[in-house]
This record gives sequence, C-alpha cells and structure tokens, in this order.
Amino acid sequence: MDASRGPRAVRAAQRFTFELTRLGTGWSLISLLCTVTVATHEVYGGASEPSPVERVAQGADPSSDVQPGEVMRRALQADSSQAYFVYVSKQGGQGAPIFVTVHGISRNVEEHAMLFAPYAEKYGVVLVAPFFTKDGNPGYQWLGREPSGRRADMTLDAIIQEVAVSTGAEGKKLYLFGFSGGAQFAHRYTLAHPDRVARTAVGAAGWYTFPDRRTPYPYGLGPSRDRPSVRFEPEKFLRVPITVLVGENDTGDEHLRQSAIVDRRQGKTRLDRAQNWVAAMRRAAEERGLSPLVTCERVPGIEHSFKQFMERGKLGDKVFEALFGSSRTLGDRR
Repeated sequence: MDASRGPRAVRAAQRFTFELTRLGTGWSLISLLCTVTVATHEVYGGASEPSPVERVAQGADPSSDVQPGEVMRRALQADSSQAYFVYVSKQGGQGAPIFVTVHGISRNVEEHAMLFAPYAEKYGVVLVAPFFTKDGNPGYQWLGREPSGRRADMTLDAIIQEVAVSTGAEGKKLYLFGFSGGAQFAHRYTLAHPDRVARTAVGAAGWYTFPDRRTPYPYGLGPSRDRPSVRFEPEKFLRVPITVLVGENDTGDEHLRQSAIVDRRQGKTRLDRAQNWVAAMRRAAEERGLSPLVTCERVPGIEHSFKQFMERGKLGDKVFEALFGSSRTLGDRR
C-alpha cells in the first residue's frame, strides 16, 4: 500500500477533572475527584478497505495507550467514525472479563461509562461503552439494517476485538447490559449471538423480540426482509441467563413504540412488556425441556430514567450482581 494513502492515526488527548459520585454497596455518599483522559483517534485509509472486524482480525494494531483507572474515549482503529468508551481497572486488563453497557436513544454513552466505572474497578473488569450515533448507526436497537445500513452487532464485535488486543481482556464471552434502547440491542444481540454472551442484564426495554417463529423479526424470530442474515437458535439462547430490571413506575408512554398490534401482543407499558417477555421466554425454555434462566425484577419507585435508576434504584449493584455475582469471586485477580 502506498505510504501516503495508508492508515494514519491522529491522536488528541484532553485531560479534565470531574466529580464522580460512587453508588451502591460501599460507595454511597463518597465523592472522588477523578482525572479522566479522553482520547480521540482518527484513522485515514485507502479507498478499498476491509470491514472493521476483518481489519482487526488481520492484525490492525489498536493503540496501546489505554490507561488503567481512566475512562477514555476512543475511535475504532478500523473505522474512525465509530467511537466508544473504555475503562480498565487499576488491576489491569490481562485476562479480565469484558462488561459492555449500551446507551438508549438519548445516547448518554459518557454517562454510562462514568457511572459504571466504579463498579468495573471494584469487580476488576474491563468496561466498554459503544457509541451508536443516530446517523452512523440507524436502527442499532434491532441490530441495524441491511444491506446498506451498518450492522450494530458487527460493530460491537469489532470494538470487542480491538479492546481485547489493546488491554489483554478476555473477549470470547461478553457480560452485556443495556438500558431502554440499549436494552433492546442487548437482548437481541443475545438472541442472535448466544455463543458470544456469558450473561445479560436488560434495563427497561421499550419492546422485545418474542420467541415466536411465526412473527417476523424484530418482533419475533421469523425471517425478516430487512435483516435476512439474522438467525436464531432458541436451544442456544435460552441457555443464557438473562435478568430483566424494570421500574414499577415505568408506566409512561414517552418514546415508547405503540401500535394496536404491539400493545395487544406485548403490553401497553414497559413494565407490562418486561413481564410478558420474561413469561414467554420461560415458557419457551420449559417447552424444550430446559431450565428457565430469564428472570424479572421490579424495582419500587423507579420511572424510566437511567440516572434515577442508578442513584435511587441501585441499578449498578443489581447489574453487576446479576452478571458477576459477588465481587469477591471476581475482583481479586492476583
């Protein structure tokens, strides 16, 4: 490749301080001044480039400047338009599990990274928060569109490959969480890629993909004209433990997909839909002779607010306990 047209990385780093209120067990009312490095990377390449996953697999070398103990913004080395946040605990990333948190349509990706960083530190895991933009990742909640649209699930796979290389983390199995629109992505990614997921936590999704082959995706598992390559194997995805978390007061209809068919099949509120989906997933497992591994927790006093859920509903504690259990069994990687 001509050197003038080959990939060039242009890095800019800006340091700033912020106050982070640590939440949950042992963290309440403790404020820290944290120094965060936000790094952006822009990569320029030739006209004909492999896909992001292919470039990582071919040995594209992501920068090794991830600093333990700092939340960092990065761009995918194979696609400079795709940003994500990463946090590596002070124990380092070698062999650590990867925790992925996915934002909703408000795209508060930085808030996700900042508020979950103390938990990643406590549990000794590597945190990844992909940034799915409105223009760059349309329809990311249902894995993106085909053939012209970018597939969000493939984008996440490329990010995970890059993070695993740059941090030494274990990227074969993910511990996946999403809130609202991110919860839609999280449960659909799990259904489509069960071999890639160890455990999943779903926070207040607006609507769900039900385990029904008679209904086309994304409402069910049936063939989809817009996403023909998405395939499902219930015998596999029903073996992945999934915890659904939803506020008892999450009964409003703001930014909620509504139609006569959806309301009739799934329910009229996020609370109803969460409970109905969990019941359907459990029935699907029992019909196949499998132990039901999908559970639902209703959290009192919580509406549809990520910040409120974190501050008052102890969402961070609930998510990490659902995904990892006790921090004592995972956090001390010595």
